[in-house]
Amino acid sequence: MKVDLFDFDLPEELIAQVPLEDRESSRLLVLDKKTGEIEQGIFSDVKSYLKPGDCLVLNDTKVLPARLFGSKDGTGGKIEVLLLKQVRDDSWETLVKPAKRIRVGTKVVFGDGKLTAVCTEELEHGGRIFDFQYEGIFYEILDELGTMPLPPYIKEQLDDQDRYQTVYAKERGSAAAPTAGLHFTQHLLDEIRNLGVNVTFITLHVGLGTFRPVSVDDIDNHDMHAEFYQMTAETAELLNKTKENGGRIVAVGTTSTRTLETIAAQNDGVFKEENGWTSIFIFPGYEFKGIDCMITNFHLPKSTLIMLISALAGREHVLHAYETAVKEKYRFFSFGDAMLIK
Repeated sequence: MKVDLFDFDLPEELIAQVPLEDRESSRLLVLDKKTGEIEQGIFSDVKSYLKPGDCLVLNDTKVLPARLFGSKDGTGGKIEVLLLKQVRDDSWETLVKPAKRIRVGTKVVFGDGKLTAVCTEELEHGGRIFDFQYEGIFYEILDELGTMPLPPYIKEQLDDQDRYQTVYAKERGSAAAPTAGLHFTQHLLDEIRNLGVNVTFITLHVGLGTFRPVSVDDIDNHDMHAEFYQMTAETAELLNKTKENGGRIVAVGTTSTRTLETIAAQNDGVFKEENGWTSIFIFPGYEFKGIDCMITNFHLPKSTLIMLISALAGREHVLHAYETAVKEKYRFFSFGDAMLIK
């Protein structure tokens, strides 16, 4: 299947640069995956499409303020370091700019020496392994010195860094936010629970690979990035009961979807307590085993994310919905509007 089948024209002015002040006030496009019919409203309307006995599944990962600005010890040259994943203890895989300045043994200083890092390994494409040294608690220092690693298509500065976190963010580890969840407030989640809808959480730590373009012509040749996930026994039991009782599993975001489908696929459609790394690549032809519905944002042309939602709702239905969203001037990407596929 050719990647170009998932292309569409997107005016640059529709790429949302800042979040709305009120999380719930984003627009909502509702797509019926069977008929292709479209309804429109605002995000808080989502509760009218949920039913008692359904289960809403949210990704509770927390974005690290993972972008650090420091200087090369000895020369003072400016260095930007982006934390990608913890390798062990105080050792992290990172992306560095400019990478050519950093060799094994190079020391980088952050915050007047409050945090230092020594390069222990050189990787491809600007990647480096750093060992960090500090006094105190690493994540507290990171909160003080680091900034949010906003996606490359967002050019504006974020005044309130918490707006790039979901209100239920808990488990530290992501390099990017699970953006479909940014629309929820605690008030809206309480309203949903009061309807008799169960709300539960899984964790998938979002990597920067989520923004990596598909560089091959044929989908079958694309190598999907791996991300860490985990599900508790309590959540697994709730999801299994939901399915047994005829309720729908509504995944919030492509990250929740990938986690749920990874676990269901490995266990013949049953959910189990589990953790590990997933590189599942979902595109049309995939048979869903875990979810029934999905809440998601509007994605990049030719991205693995638009391929995933096309697998759920059908490519033609999705591209028609996107054509409608462009015509109606919906806001796209991380800080943009939302879609419910039902």
